Amino acid sequence: MLPARSCLHWGASAFTVAFIAGFGEFVGYAIRIATGFLADRSGQYWAFVIAGYLMIGAIPLLVLAGSWEIAALLLITERIGKAVRSPAKDAVLAHATSAIGRGWGFGLHEALDQIGAVAGPLLFVAAFAAGGNYQGGFALLAVPFVLLLLALVVAWRSMPDPMGFESASGKTVPVADTAGSRRRLNLYGAFTAITMAGFIVFPLLAYHYKALGILPDAEIPVFYAIAMGVDAVIALAVGKAYDRYGVRVLLLVPLVGLIIPLVAFSPSYGAALAGAVLWGASMGMQETVLRAAVADFTPPGGRGFAFGIFNTIYGGAWFAGSVIIGGLYMAGVNYAVGFMFLVQCAAVPVLWMVVRETGATPGMTRS
Repeated sequence: MLPARSCLHWGASAFTVAFIAGFGEFVGYAIRIATGFLADRSGQYWAFVIAGYLMIGAIPLLVLAGSWEIAALLLITERIGKAVRSPAKDAVLAHATSAIGRGWGFGLHEALDQIGAVAGPLLFVAAFAAGGNYQGGFALLAVPFVLLLLALVVAWRSMPDPMGFESASGKTVPVADTAGSRRRLNLYGAFTAITMAGFIVFPLLAYHYKALGILPDAEIPVFYAIAMGVDAVIALAVGKAYDRYGVRVLLLVPLVGLIIPLVAFSPSYGAALAGAVLWGASMGMQETVLRAAVADFTPPGGRGFAFGIFNTIYGGAWFAGSVIIGGLYMAGVNYAVGFMFLVQCAAVPVLWMVVRETGATPGMTRS
């Protein structure tokens, strides 16, 4: 969000900034199916991971951007990098976490990701506090980028063959390429699409807070920071629960989704805080158990492609649902609340079919 807004510094209009950010996100999701397929086909997961992370270097290079056009190109490059690395990275995580529990592994990854998400903007705060500007902030981002590359090299040297970790752990879940497994994946994809179509984006919550005067402008980023903190904590807790109880834990995703619109759109301060907390909790669950389940539902050699499809469904459904929710909100808050509630209700029976079919499959449940 902050790098995209920085385009304003080079004279871009608000519409241009929004278009650049939206187009970057679209590209970042649209090509994940292709990069996931190619990662599986080649087996060179680390090549895709390293190439994708190298493209993060486009962000520190913003210090050299002299116009919004160059800044836009660098921002889109970073989004493409995420598309290149994400399916392969999730596949590597699925292999590496087979011994300790995929729920815990993905939960730990999400928690650390949120720490980084908070630390990055804090570098900008430090730059501005020292009398600097956007260029100074982007220059400081070169430090974590170098540390990232060092950590990436250590990880690659430690586990050059990710699939070897899974076979060595002896905990590989047998997933046959049968009509039953394909049906489970189709149902799981349908559930993901439905539940994300009924999940609100935080900027709309922020708009609600401001439009009704629930929060002063200065407190809105604080609420977002609280949501991110809750995200990190819940990711660890729900990851552990997934490893113990299996896919039944996924039922928490639509159940929390049912409560969010009933609470978050209230005009009271306390309800607004509760809504932000629940939103963060839902994000923590989505980024942990939804991804861990993809790994358990797919065979080792096809996870890059599976994660590419999952990410595309996840992002596409969230975007489409957000457009509908935003339009309904403008027509009346109750319309948006009703849509979100009904969509999450529709997700529950679909997920229940996934849970039932998984429970009948040896090796797919946990006691």
